[in-house]
Amino acid sequence: MAYLDHIHACNNADLSRYARFRIDTLPVGAVRPEFAAALIRLGEDFFVRDENGDYGFAPHILTVADRNQILVKATETLCQQGVIKHLHGEKFDIRNHVSDEPLCQLDRFAMPYFGCRSWGVHMNGFVRKPDGIHMWGAKRAMDKPTYPGMLDNMVAGGQPTGLGFRENMIKECAEEAGIPSGLAANITAIGTVSYLYETNEGLKPDVMVNFDLELPEDFIPQCTDGEVERFDLLPIADVAEIVRTGFDFKFNCALVVIDFLIRHGHLTADNEPSYCELVTGLHRAFEL
Repeated sequence: MAYLDHIHACNNADLSRYARFRIDTLPVGAVRPEFAAALIRLGEDFFVRDENGDYGFAPHILTVADRNQILVKATETLCQQGVIKHLHGEKFDIRNHVSDEPLCQLDRFAMPYFGCRSWGVHMNGFVRKPDGIHMWGAKRAMDKPTYPGMLDNMVAGGQPTGLGFRENMIKECAEEAGIPSGLAANITAIGTVSYLYETNEGLKPDVMVNFDLELPEDFIPQCTDGEVERFDLLPIADVAEIVRTGFDFKFNCALVVIDFLIRHGHLTADNEPSYCELVTGLHRAFEL
């Protein structure tokens, strides 16, 4: 077991199994043949676009409003048919780059079926003590529908439609850990981590927008929304060992920890043989 195993685990996708999903001429996702066939069976709103076998909206679906309406109807029908397991109710923007205007919105739990890029926000909460850096981690509640009981970053969440990344991160700080807005306002944006992960549902070409927050020693996070069973403050060496020796952390959260270990000098080219592979592996491109 090694740090690099987490990079490999998060980049397990085989793109040869997928066909492109386009909006107009822009590839925005990737669908498996069986899901593409289910879309076509819905009627005239989806079709095979060209000789390459790409899929997309039919020509009469022209606007963001049109796409949103069709996607709501399609995902609800596919959920009723059992093609999509369930829906979340929260909408994510479909766009290839963070600076792009959204092309439409899609239910959060439907994103992997269409293979569209999702964004999320993750925060490393840490404390400086005389013996070095300690990191706050969260243990996910056992009744969470996804990854119950696994370790998580102190605060994390998906990026819904209508919020900025910083705004969303501060909101999540209050909701998940009881961090007041005045303290959460000290978050520092520190970059992104991206990966190309394949699940039973489809493809997750996701980007995590990450933040650090240095916290005072006397601050104790609270489990405010029921999604976290407990918070633990551990020396950074102990956190590093948990990541290095196993898969206790939720798959993508381990990458956020590795990024922190690199940026704060715990992992270096002198003490980690896979240092260069880790640095590059934290930023997987998604090209269709």
